[in-house]
Amino acid sequence: MKTLRARPCAPPPGRLCESPVWDSRTEEVLWVDIREGHIHRANLTGERDLTHRSTVRLNPPVSAVVPCASGGLLATVGDTFYRIAVDGTVESVAALSFSDDGIRRRMNDAKADPRGRLLAGTMSEDGIRGSAALYRLDPDGTLAVLRDGVTISNGLGWSPDGTTLYYADSPTQRVDAFEYDLTTGTFGNGRPFARFDDGDPDGLTVDAEGCVWVAVWGAGQVRAFDPAGRPRAVVDVGPSQVSSCGFVGPDLDILMITTAAEGQAAHEHDAGRLFLCTPGVTGLPTTPYADAGLVSSDVR
Repeated sequence: MKTLRARPCAPPPGRLCESPVWDSRTEEVLWVDIREGHIHRANLTGERDLTHRSTVRLNPPVSAVVPCASGGLLATVGDTFYRIAVDGTVESVAALSFSDDGIRRRMNDAKADPRGRLLAGTMSEDGIRGSAALYRLDPDGTLAVLRDGVTISNGLGWSPDGTTLYYADSPTQRVDAFEYDLTTGTFGNGRPFARFDDGDPDGLTVDAEGCVWVAVWGAGQVRAFDPAGRPRAVVDVGPSQVSSCGFVGPDLDILMITTAAEGQAAHEHDAGRLFLCTPGVTGLPTTPYADAGLVSSDVR
């Protein structure tokens, strides 16, 4: 098993950084700072650093960002999906209907499946068990519930052929692997894939060989597993709150890692910074959200 070390990058620390994405159209990296409501863009400086380029500021929390097929971006903001056009116009395209039960819910991790549908999960800010769900946003803006009884919906990633979905409900301390129907965008049978005794699985990504790279919140690491769930690599990051990871760069050969500075962890060295690592493998291209059928509302 390989042991690697990630390097901190130049952009200043955020509070709760997440959702690292490579935008091949502009050859930039994207990420969000959930608590601040920021969507950041940066350029890669070789394999060693990032140069911040611009920031889109929305009302927090902004939990994830995904490129759109139309050229803009889709952001998950609280209970609402917003499309950000190339010219900067922000418009709501769909919203979740949360129960009026006093539980403070918000959206969390989100990614497009290989056919361009968006999967987006929710969580309660107070960690109330079973109070969240995983949703699917179709290209026409239709919403469907894929899984309920979730506590903190997190990492999403598909095998190279798209027929397996890797998914984490973080407090279970487990990533599960589900059969995924690309025609219907629905779940099939699931099985435990990887377990974590010293932290919670957070964001994840899948490489071109089918290995799954998981950010382990609380453990200060990203861990890689082969398709059978056997450990293959560990990336030591430093700060304990490692929140997500994704392959970036023109060749998708650089692993970008986000961290957070929440609570007592805010005092840790480099907490909230971005990190880079070159693990010797390549990632899968980012699938944009297929937004051609959306009807917009509420231009902001």
